[in-house]
Amino acid sequence: MSKTILLIGSFDTKGEDYAFVRERILARGHEVLTLDTGVLGETNLFLVDVGAAAVAAAGGGNLAALRAKGDRGEAMKVMCRGAEVVIARLHANSRFDAVLGLGGSGGASVIAPAMRALPLGLPKILVSTVASGDTSPYVGLADITMIPSVVDVAGVNRISETIYTAAAGAICGMLEMDYSATGTSRPIIAASMFGQTTPCVTRCRDTLTAEGYEVLVFHGSGTGGRTMERMVEQGYVAGVLDITTTEWADELCGGAFSAGPDRLTAPGRAGIAHLIVPGCVDMVNFGPPETVPERYAGRILYESKPTVTLMRTTPEENARIGTIFAEKANAALGKVAFLLPLQGLSVLDSDGGPFWSPEADGALFDAIKASLHPSIPVVEFDAHINDEVFSQKAVAMLLELMAE
Repeated sequence: MSKTILLIGSFDTKGEDYAFVRERILARGHEVLTLDTGVLGETNLFLVDVGAAAVAAAGGGNLAALRAKGDRGEAMKVMCRGAEVVIARLHANSRFDAVLGLGGSGGASVIAPAMRALPLGLPKILVSTVASGDTSPYVGLADITMIPSVVDVAGVNRISETIYTAAAGAICGMLEMDYSATGTSRPIIAASMFGQTTPCVTRCRDTLTAEGYEVLVFHGSGTGGRTMERMVEQGYVAGVLDITTTEWADELCGGAFSAGPDRLTAPGRAGIAHLIVPGCVDMVNFGPPETVPERYAGRILYESKPTVTLMRTTPEENARIGTIFAEKANAALGKVAFLLPLQGLSVLDSDGGPFWSPEADGALFDAIKASLHPSIPVVEFDAHINDEVFSQKAVAMLLELMAE
């Protein structure tokens, strides 16, 4: 059964490239819908379904005025806004099943935000010159597949022909796959994990899976936390087992794995069950040792691997983190509770370990209790975070919150 692939991009300067990809998709038996974001002119190589004038209008601008003014920066802002509006409208009307874009840094800056507005699971491919560098400004938290164009997106040649053919094949292949999944009716529980809390989260996941839940595990790397919160906002998640909240240590201390100031916010706003454990807030993540800021000279450091240096948090930093955690929980609209592992927050924070500090952990626990609303449960559990009994307690508390 044929499906429809949306081609989005600047057809004025990339018309030849899009025409090539369009023909490859049609030859595969699928339909093509085209959306033009270019402001310099039109293409006569193929039919354009949504013209640049409509995109500019949706972005609050006028195509003729943009052309007359000749301000590329302003034009890109208008077309970026418009593309996002138009693509969301087209998707809401079930006009396409997948999306493919081609462009350099400018084109990617317009195409990527529109793709990010689309739901998880809808195939998205962006072929670009920027795909071989830091793609986070383009991909964000979305499931966009980026393919390096190798050469510039500037006509069809023996190199670009190969890349474009592969991209067309990839988007068609994504559509042709059978996405019927098992267990899709099971409620989803999101869990946060780090290497330092893997034993705990693995046992929790196994137990919850046996109880009939589908557990999605997110790595506490900054991106992982933001992605988890976004999935909560989008309504995928029934409950959150927040075992690993280390991203707040990085946010407070300038580490590499910050998830931003909104971490621990989405479950409360969504009103879903949220069990908070201060897992791995004993550590801040940096790169190689030379990347640790000079202001932290003399601090306790642990070289986890050549590319990762961990810094032990202080009692003062932990107290601040505890206060923030309590403030987040106090603002929650749903059921929330704390489970505090009194015998350590990570593998390193265990009796005899390099980050073992009852004083620092105690400052964290005291701050949580001092700032927390009396109606919110806080359980101080005499075990290490990776002990089996702690995993059992965490699962029991989350399920209790979800049942209320």
